[in-house]
Amino acid sequence: MKMKKILAAAMAAALLTGTLAMGGCSSDSGKLVMVTEAGFAPYEYYDGEAVVGVDVDIAKEIAAAMGKELEVRDIAFDSLINEVQSGKADFAAAGLSVTPEREEQVDFTINYATSKQVIVVRQDNTEITGPDDVNGKTVSVQLGTVADTAVSDKEDYPDCTVIQQKKYLAAAEDVKSGKADCLVMDELPAQELVKANPELKILDEELFTDVYSMAVQKGNTELLDKINEVLQKLMDEGKIEEFTMNHIAASGEAAE
Repeated sequence: MKMKKILAAAMAAALLTGTLAMGGCSSDSGKLVMVTEAGFAPYEYYDGEAVVGVDVDIAKEIAAAMGKELEVRDIAFDSLINEVQSGKADFAAAGLSVTPEREEQVDFTINYATSKQVIVVRQDNTEITGPDDVNGKTVSVQLGTVADTAVSDKEDYPDCTVIQQKKYLAAAEDVKSGKADCLVMDELPAQELVKANPELKILDEELFTDVYSMAVQKGNTELLDKINEVLQKLMDEGKIEEFTMNHIAASGEAAE
């Protein structure tokens, strides 16, 4: 019986050690693991085989401040929270909005970016001229985004038919083909989208304004405090604005 208790205690200790090791910041690992969905220029996108963007530039600053090597993993957007919650990644950065549901699963940093959620339609669309025309239409969105949450809310949009796509580029194809009447998405990547797809346009009035944060595992106050410290410093120095302008130009060139 005594031996069984010793073994049980040893197994529990091993499990605890394994759990801590999974969440890079709590272990002696020299890596800081960020998860993202790299189809959201200028925040995250591919330059050749490398994931780059505003969030990656910020993440590099965070890793440098912690003396760690940054590792960026590109995964599905709707898996980001689970990866952080389970400890498989240290933090998520992908144009994440703070929602009550997500707050139950992870802890969020301070807001570091503000974005408009805009409506994208075909150039020849005359039925949708603003937010008041969205209800009753077929709307394509990227699965798991704040736009998806907004237009799927039956109280605000009771008559919308929502098409949820894994990638916003697939949602754009829905609009181009006529399968959907419009696409709701973040303004900055929408600007890059219409540059590459001249048959599409962004309506003048946004659907709503959104703010972005990064997500860490619940209770990981050490990492949360460090990220907040770096974010605040970068905002105070105007660096995030600088990163954004650089990547709007770079991602625009890549799309041409």
